[in-house]
Amino acid sequence: MSWREQLDAEGFCLLPHAVAAQAVTAAIHHWHALTQSLRDHPSLLVSEEGSTYGARNLLDLWPQVVDLLRAPVIRDAVRLVLGASARVVRGLYFDKPPGHSWALPWHKDYTLAVQAHRDSSILTKPTIKAGVPHVVAPQWILEQMLTVRIHLDPMTPDNGPLRLIPGSHGSYRAVDDPPRPPRVLLCNAGDVLIMRPLVTHASGHSTNRTSQHRRILHFECAADFPLPDGFVWKWSIPLDE
Repeated sequence: MSWREQLDAEGFCLLPHAVAAQAVTAAIHHWHALTQSLRDHPSLLVSEEGSTYGARNLLDLWPQVVDLLRAPVIRDAVRLVLGASARVVRGLYFDKPPGHSWALPWHKDYTLAVQAHRDSSILTKPTIKAGVPHVVAPQWILEQMLTVRIHLDPMTPDNGPLRLIPGSHGSYRAVDDPPRPPRVLLCNAGDVLIMRPLVTHASGHSTNRTSQHRRILHFECAADFPLPDGFVWKWSIPLDE
Protein backbone atom coordinates (compact mmCIF):
# COMPACT_ATOMS: atom_id res chain seq x y z
CA MET A 1 0.00 0.00 0.00
CA SER A 2 1.39 3.41 -0.95
CA TRP A 3 1.43 6.28 1.54
CA ARG A 4 -1.46 7.94 -0.34
CA GLU A 5 -3.52 4.77 -0.32
CA GLN A 6 -2.92 4.39 3.41
CA LEU A 7 -3.84 8.03 4.04
CA ASP A 8 -7.11 7.61 2.13
CA ALA A 9 -7.98 4.29 3.78
CA GLU A 10 -6.81 4.83 7.35
CA GLY A 11 -6.53 8.61 7.67
CA PHE A 12 -2.82 8.66 8.45
CA CYS A 13 0.55 7.55 7.08
CA LEU A 14 4.22 7.85 7.94
CA LEU A 15 6.87 9.33 5.65
CA PRO A 16 10.17 7.81 6.85
CA HIS A 17 13.33 9.96 6.88
CA ALA A 18 11.49 12.94 5.41
CA VAL A 19 13.68 15.40 7.33
CA ALA A 20 17.45 14.97 7.23
CA ALA A 21 19.29 14.23 10.48
CA GLN A 22 21.26 17.49 10.23
CA ALA A 23 18.05 19.49 9.89
CA VAL A 24 16.56 17.73 12.93
CA THR A 25 19.64 18.49 15.04
CA ALA A 26 19.66 22.11 13.90
CA ALA A 27 15.96 22.48 14.72
CA ILE A 28 16.46 21.12 18.25
CA HIS A 29 19.34 23.52 18.91
CA HIS A 30 17.48 26.50 17.46
CA TRP A 31 14.33 25.77 19.44
CA HIS A 32 16.27 25.38 22.68
CA ALA A 33 18.00 28.73 22.17
CA LEU A 34 14.72 30.39 21.25
CA THR A 35 12.86 29.13 24.31
CA GLN A 36 15.69 30.26 26.57
CA SER A 37 15.40 33.78 25.17
CA LEU A 38 11.57 33.76 25.42
CA ARG A 39 11.32 32.15 28.83
CA ASP A 40 8.26 34.09 30.00
CA HIS A 41 6.41 34.23 26.69
CA PRO A 42 2.70 33.43 27.18
CA SER A 43 2.69 31.03 24.23
CA LEU A 44 5.12 28.67 25.99
CA LEU A 45 4.11 25.94 28.43
CA VAL A 46 6.94 25.49 30.92
CA SER A 47 7.09 22.94 33.75
CA GLU A 48 8.15 23.70 37.30
CA GLU A 49 11.45 22.04 36.45
CA GLY A 50 11.99 24.56 33.63
CA SER A 51 11.32 22.28 30.65
CA THR A 52 9.25 23.65 27.77
CA TYR A 53 6.69 20.93 27.10
CA GLY A 54 4.43 22.79 24.68
CA ALA A 55 3.94 25.96 22.69
CA ARG A 56 1.15 27.63 20.76
CA ASN A 57 1.55 30.27 18.05
CA LEU A 58 4.67 28.54 16.75
CA LEU A 59 4.45 30.37 13.42
CA ASP A 60 4.89 33.68 15.26
CA LEU A 61 7.53 32.47 17.71
CA TRP A 62 9.63 30.85 14.99
CA PRO A 63 8.59 31.93 11.45
CA GLN A 64 11.48 30.08 9.79
CA VAL A 65 10.19 26.73 11.08
CA VAL A 66 8.00 26.53 7.95
CA ASP A 67 11.18 25.82 5.98
CA LEU A 68 11.13 22.29 7.43
CA LEU A 69 7.77 21.71 5.72
CA ARG A 70 9.33 22.77 2.44
CA ALA A 71 11.51 19.66 2.35
CA PRO A 72 10.55 18.15 -1.02
CA VAL A 73 9.11 14.91 0.38
CA ILE A 74 6.77 16.77 2.75
CA ARG A 75 5.86 19.66 0.46
CA ASP A 76 5.08 17.39 -2.47
CA ALA A 77 2.93 15.08 -0.34
CA VAL A 78 0.87 17.96 1.08
CA ARG A 79 0.41 19.49 -2.36
CA LEU A 80 -0.62 16.19 -3.88
CA VAL A 81 -3.42 15.85 -1.33
CA LEU A 82 -4.51 19.48 -0.85
CA GLY A 83 -3.49 21.10 -4.13
CA ALA A 84 -0.61 23.24 -5.33
CA SER A 85 -1.75 26.27 -3.29
CA ALA A 86 -1.88 24.48 0.07
CA ARG A 87 -1.17 26.71 3.05
CA VAL A 88 0.14 26.32 6.59
CA VAL A 89 -2.57 27.64 8.91
CA ARG A 90 -1.32 26.79 12.42
CA GLY A 91 1.77 25.50 14.20
CA LEU A 92 2.23 23.92 17.64
CA TYR A 93 5.04 22.29 19.58
CA PHE A 94 4.77 19.26 21.88
CA ASP A 95 7.28 17.52 24.12
CA LYS A 96 7.25 14.95 26.88
CA PRO A 97 10.54 15.82 28.55
CA PRO A 98 12.07 13.42 31.05
CA GLY A 99 10.48 14.00 34.42
CA HIS A 100 7.41 15.78 33.05
CA SER A 101 4.91 13.54 31.30
CA TRP A 102 1.33 14.21 30.24
CA ALA A 103 -1.41 12.36 28.40
CA LEU A 104 -4.38 13.18 26.18
CA PRO A 105 -7.60 11.14 26.00
CA TRP A 106 -9.15 9.97 22.75
CA HIS A 107 -10.18 12.95 20.64
CA LYS A 108 -10.41 14.49 17.17
CA ASP A 109 -8.98 17.89 16.20
CA TYR A 110 -11.77 20.35 15.41
CA THR A 111 -10.37 23.84 16.01
CA LEU A 112 -9.09 26.51 13.62
CA ALA A 113 -7.09 29.62 14.45
CA VAL A 114 -8.73 32.76 13.04
CA GLN A 115 -8.03 36.49 13.08
CA ALA A 116 -11.23 37.43 14.89
CA HIS A 117 -14.51 35.98 16.09
CA ARG A 118 -17.69 36.68 14.13
CA ASP A 119 -21.31 35.61 14.29
CA SER A 120 -21.67 32.26 12.54
CA SER A 121 -23.70 29.07 12.60
CA ILE A 122 -20.89 27.27 10.71
CA LEU A 123 -17.77 28.10 12.73
CA THR A 124 -18.86 27.76 16.34
CA LYS A 125 -17.76 27.56 19.99
CA PRO A 126 -15.42 30.58 20.00
CA THR A 127 -12.47 30.44 22.39
CA ILE A 128 -9.19 32.28 22.93
CA LYS A 129 -6.01 30.19 23.14
CA ALA A 130 -2.79 32.03 24.03
CA GLY A 131 -4.33 35.26 22.79
CA VAL A 132 -5.54 33.87 19.44
CA PRO A 133 -9.23 33.39 18.55
CA HIS A 134 -10.18 29.79 17.75
CA VAL A 135 -13.40 28.20 16.49
CA VAL A 136 -14.73 24.69 15.90
CA ALA A 137 -15.02 23.74 12.24
CA PRO A 138 -17.53 21.48 10.49
CA GLN A 139 -16.58 18.28 8.72
CA TRP A 140 -16.44 19.73 5.20
CA ILE A 141 -13.70 22.18 6.22
CA LEU A 142 -11.66 19.62 8.16
CA GLU A 143 -11.78 17.28 5.16
CA GLN A 144 -9.78 19.91 3.24
CA MET A 145 -6.99 19.90 5.84
CA LEU A 146 -3.99 17.80 6.84
CA THR A 147 -1.93 17.64 10.00
CA VAL A 148 1.82 17.23 9.52
CA ARG A 149 3.93 16.18 12.51
CA ILE A 150 7.71 16.28 12.27
CA HIS A 151 9.32 14.06 14.90
CA LEU A 152 12.53 15.45 16.37
CA ASP A 153 13.04 12.36 18.56
CA PRO A 154 12.24 8.67 18.19
CA MET A 155 8.76 7.79 19.41
CA THR A 156 9.01 4.61 21.45
CA PRO A 157 6.81 2.56 23.79
CA ASP A 158 8.47 4.39 26.71
CA ASN A 159 7.85 8.04 25.80
CA GLY A 160 4.09 8.18 25.42
CA PRO A 161 3.59 7.35 21.74
CA LEU A 162 0.59 8.40 19.71
CA ARG A 163 -2.30 5.95 19.28
CA LEU A 164 -4.72 6.22 16.37
CA ILE A 165 -7.94 4.54 15.23
CA PRO A 166 -7.56 3.54 11.56
CA GLY A 167 -10.42 4.73 9.37
CA SER A 168 -11.86 7.07 12.00
CA HIS A 169 -11.37 10.12 9.76
CA GLY A 170 -14.63 9.29 7.98
CA SER A 171 -16.77 10.25 10.98
CA TYR A 172 -17.14 13.61 12.70
CA ARG A 173 -17.96 12.14 16.12
CA ALA A 174 -15.83 9.53 17.84
CA VAL A 175 -18.95 7.55 18.78
CA ASP A 176 -19.48 6.91 15.07
CA ASP A 177 -15.96 5.56 14.46
CA PRO A 178 -15.56 2.07 12.97
CA PRO A 179 -14.96 -0.61 15.65
CA ARG A 180 -11.26 -1.08 14.96
CA PRO A 181 -8.40 -1.62 17.42
CA PRO A 182 -6.03 1.31 17.89
CA ARG A 183 -2.61 1.37 16.33
CA VAL A 184 0.46 2.58 18.22
CA LEU A 185 2.75 4.78 16.16
CA LEU A 186 6.46 4.16 16.69
CA CYS A 187 8.95 6.05 14.55
CA ASN A 188 12.42 7.58 14.27
CA ALA A 189 13.64 11.14 14.46
CA GLY A 190 13.10 12.78 11.08
CA ASP A 191 10.02 10.70 10.29
CA VAL A 192 6.88 12.66 9.45
CA LEU A 193 3.30 11.70 10.25
CA ILE A 194 0.58 12.97 7.92
CA MET A 195 -2.93 12.57 9.26
CA ARG A 196 -6.44 13.87 8.78
CA PRO A 197 -7.69 16.08 11.63
CA LEU A 198 -10.69 13.81 12.19
CA VAL A 199 -8.60 10.72 12.94
CA THR A 200 -9.39 9.79 16.54
CA HIS A 201 -6.13 9.74 18.47
CA ALA A 202 -4.75 9.71 22.00
CA SER A 203 -1.44 9.85 23.81
CA GLY A 204 -0.34 8.12 27.00
CA HIS A 205 2.14 9.02 29.72
CA SER A 206 5.85 8.38 29.38
CA THR A 207 7.23 5.67 31.63
CA ASN A 208 9.23 6.62 34.71
CA ARG A 209 12.30 4.86 33.35
CA THR A 210 12.66 6.85 30.14
CA SER A 211 15.30 9.54 29.63
CA GLN A 212 13.97 10.42 26.18
CA HIS A 213 12.22 13.55 25.00
CA ARG A 214 9.30 13.27 22.57
CA ARG A 215 9.60 16.56 20.66
CA ILE A 216 7.18 17.15 17.81
CA LEU A 217 6.55 20.08 15.48
CA HIS A 218 2.85 20.00 14.66
CA PHE A 219 1.55 21.86 11.60
CA GLU A 220 -1.96 22.18 10.24
CA CYS A 221 -2.28 22.70 6.50
CA ALA A 222 -5.32 23.56 4.41
CA ALA A 223 -6.29 23.80 0.79
CA ASP A 224 -6.45 27.38 -0.46
CA PHE A 225 -10.07 28.33 0.16
CA PRO A 226 -11.80 31.19 2.00
CA LEU A 227 -13.43 30.47 5.33
CA PRO A 228 -17.20 31.05 5.53
CA ASP A 229 -19.04 33.99 7.11
CA GLY A 230 -16.15 36.40 6.67
CA PHE A 231 -13.71 34.51 8.89
CA VAL A 232 -10.02 34.79 8.01
CA TRP A 233 -7.25 32.32 8.88
CA LYS A 234 -4.93 33.67 11.59
CA TRP A 235 -1.99 32.35 9.56
CA SER A 236 -1.92 31.42 5.88
CA ILE A 237 1.61 30.69 4.75
CA PRO A 238 2.36 29.19 1.32
CA LEU A 239 4.67 26.22 0.94
CA ASP A 240 6.49 27.60 -2.10
CA GLU A 241 8.39 30.56 -0.64
